[in-house]
Amino acid sequence: MASQQLVTFTDSRLSTMRALVTGVAGFIGYHLAERLLAAGVEVYGIDNLNEYYDVNLKKARLAKLQPNAGFTFQHLDLSNRAGVAHLFETQDFDCVVNLAAQAGVRYSLSNPHAYVDSNVTGFVNLLEGCRHQAIQHLVYASSSSVYGVNPKVPFATSDNVDYPISLYAATKKANELMAYTYSHLYQIPTTGLRFFTVYGPWGRPDMAYFKFVKAIEAGNPIEVYNYGNMQRDFTYIDDVVEGVVRVMHQPPQITAAKAEGAEQPPAPYKLYNIGNNQPVTLSHFIEVIETTLGKSAQKQFLPMQPGDVPITFADVDELMRDVGFRPSTPIETGIEQFVQWYRNYYGS
Repeated sequence: MASQQLVTFTDSRLSTMRALVTGVAGFIGYHLAERLLAAGVEVYGIDNLNEYYDVNLKKARLAKLQPNAGFTFQHLDLSNRAGVAHLFETQDFDCVVNLAAQAGVRYSLSNPHAYVDSNVTGFVNLLEGCRHQAIQHLVYASSSSVYGVNPKVPFATSDNVDYPISLYAATKKANELMAYTYSHLYQIPTTGLRFFTVYGPWGRPDMAYFKFVKAIEAGNPIEVYNYGNMQRDFTYIDDVVEGVVRVMHQPPQITAAKAEGAEQPPAPYKLYNIGNNQPVTLSHFIEVIETTLGKSAQKQFLPMQPGDVPITFADVDELMRDVGFRPSTPIETGIEQFVQWYRNYYGS
């Protein structure tokens, strides 16, 4: 079931655009492609369909997209240098949205090379493609993980992010640095989006909320880290997609005002947070899930896991100022939508 929130942003330029969406069989990639196709955008999607989580779920998302006449899919891994180069040599894109990445903080502790291959090598290959085709705008997924154990809340894009506490976070920070370099050297407009704990229908089975619903439905115990005291800025998928679409239409520019007195050389480069701006405790989040399911959870309380942070909290003032949008879906609404999809998809 697709998300049902009312879309507030329309733009006639959407129907004239041809977009490359990487990671199109992933959670956010699927929802973005669905939104763009509905608006008349021609979407060329790529994905490596890796086995980090259930490939059948990825294929089911693709099956929802493939009937659209404006959708083309290619099975391609971004770390395939020759394959990515050939893609850009043979296709023309107005905008590239990079949502392909090896995700997961904890998985990065035991499988570091997967993150370097996908998130670093793959991103360089994509940047090179954008460089040689003179792409009008590259929008790419970063992560709230780059903030590490940031002592200041809410987290602002101007905060220091030099101390990541997971390799996943380090690769996302590397993406931001590499994007800036290409923006500066080759004048490629790039915008990085730091997503904050995205959830919703068709979500990732490795995420806590998905695991919680699955376990509670089955009558199994759930693991509650940091004894439920962690706070997360849970952000509903429709809000994330809305932010991405609005940003797609606003490539960063170099202006005289921005160049004067800048701390770094001017470049068409920008970062935004996309978060709900309302962190909630993990305990409360679980309570909302229990209420929505009509079932109580058996909780196994555990200490903080390596790589986790106690709180995430997005400052979205710049997003509101520049594109006129602030995520606002309450968790009660978002969890209800997810549970409805989950029960329909899995027949529970």
